[in-house]
Amino acid sequence: MKVEEYQYRLIDNVQQALQKYDDELKSINHKIWSNPELGYEEYKAHDHICELFESLKPEGYKVCRSAYGLETALEVEYTHGAGGRVVAFNAEYDALPGIGHACGHNLIATSSIAAFIATCEALKAQYSDGLGYTVRLLGTPAEESGGGKVRMLDNGAYKDVDACLMVHPMPMAPDDPELLSMATVLPGGFLANNKVQVTFTGKPAHAAAAPWEGINALDAVVAAYVNISLLRQQILPTQKIHGVIVNGGDRPNVIPMSASVDYYIRSPTIKTLKPLTEKVVKCFEAAAIATGCKVEFDWGVSYADLKTNTPICENYVTVMRAMGHHTLFDNTGKSGLMGGASTDMGNITYAVPGFHGMFTIPTDGVNHTPQFTSGAGSPEGYQRSLACAAGMAVVACQILVDDKFAEQMKRDFEKDV
Repeated sequence: MKVEEYQYRLIDNVQQALQKYDDELKSINHKIWSNPELGYEEYKAHDHICELFESLKPEGYKVCRSAYGLETALEVEYTHGAGGRVVAFNAEYDALPGIGHACGHNLIATSSIAAFIATCEALKAQYSDGLGYTVRLLGTPAEESGGGKVRMLDNGAYKDVDACLMVHPMPMAPDDPELLSMATVLPGGFLANNKVQVTFTGKPAHAAAAPWEGINALDAVVAAYVNISLLRQQILPTQKIHGVIVNGGDRPNVIPMSASVDYYIRSPTIKTLKPLTEKVVKCFEAAAIATGCKVEFDWGVSYADLKTNTPICENYVTVMRAMGHHTLFDNTGKSGLMGGASTDMGNITYAVPGFHGMFTIPTDGVNHTPQFTSGAGSPEGYQRSLACAAGMAVVACQILVDDKFAEQMKRDFEKDV
């Protein structure tokens, strides 16, 4: 795809903006990475980001803390003129228990903050008059398990958005020379995901003196675990079921009255997730029947699979290559290590045209490991997040100023609705 002259000018203006704000971006990245917070507890990250934009208030940014009914969600908005299209960037900043930013959400936040600033600066420099548009930064908490974007979607955060963009880090693959040198990759393969906590309730008894008087909830958990393990033989290679025992009782000499598990159920699409979930539910119900326990299901926020918007992806690849970054568009999910994962960004891509790019960072471990935490805090990881921010900013500007491109993006989205 050919790079247009106006895109080259956007690239120059975007890169100048990123250089101008490098100190602030480097600082916010370090603050988030060095203060990891779990989902819906990201108070420091929320405050640091809001304080950054409040300090830039002469630039015209409107800051909303605790946005859309969530304490640690935020919105920063820049509006020029009247009407026009709206582009949003998602900033994630929740961490994982015990291992910090082992999924690199500090880099996600930094890249989206950088892309937001660069989009605003580039448009002001290149289109000073006669153009209406809105650029929005959304701080989206609790991606790892709490579905912050889904709650924000339900509360209206994306109702007027024409497109939403973000990028996510993943590890380099040392055994693949192409991936080793790749700055950005765009895989498909993010799975739809149902989350459930299942609690079995039985009857306590003395485990040695009168076990026959008890109904063992732990036995139900074990039976369910075995049932699901057997079910795995009969599911598609692209489907995933995995869980942990949350509570298995208190003391060995007391028949457990209550025991519970947490499970994730994943499948390539929402449509195929439904029958798989029904099979898993039967595994739990069978365990309850076999042991005489009662069973209760507490369903979490469901994540949709990720819908890829081809025009956005193709233009992003073109822009990144024009800036000298080895980038490809692979929608097979085969070139990345994140193909079995899920994200609440999937729900957003069903609501508006979306982009969820991937970029590699130097690390000795895959996502959700301590090694990845180190990579997410590295200077090279930061630089790669800024490179992707530049690509997103240029594409965001295109969406806002180029009617033809915006229409292509919209048609691609609507063909799958």
